[in-house]
Amino acid sequence: MELPEDTVSDVIRRLRRVEGQVRGIQQMLADNRDCRDVVTQLSAANKALEQAGFVLVAAGLTWCLEDPERSAAEGYDIADVKKMFTKLA
Repeated sequence: MELPEDTVSDVIRRLRRVEGQVRGIQQMLADNRDCRDVVTQLSAANKALEQAGFVLVAAGLTWCLEDPERSAAEGYDIADVKKMFTKLA
């Protein structure tokens, strides 16, 4: 699957942000922060990861729809992309 450079950059930027959030959560735990605050941050990190996945799947779906024969030949037919989407949902 060929992903546009801007999509790859966007997903990498999102993942780096999540990485920072996870480090922050680890520090919160080390500092014995309130459980509710930690859970709030865990929820935010989880949502950010989901969004990164959706950006990736949307790019894959676009790629498949633009050239269905080529995408199927490379092992990415619409059914495969749908499976990726349902893994995130």
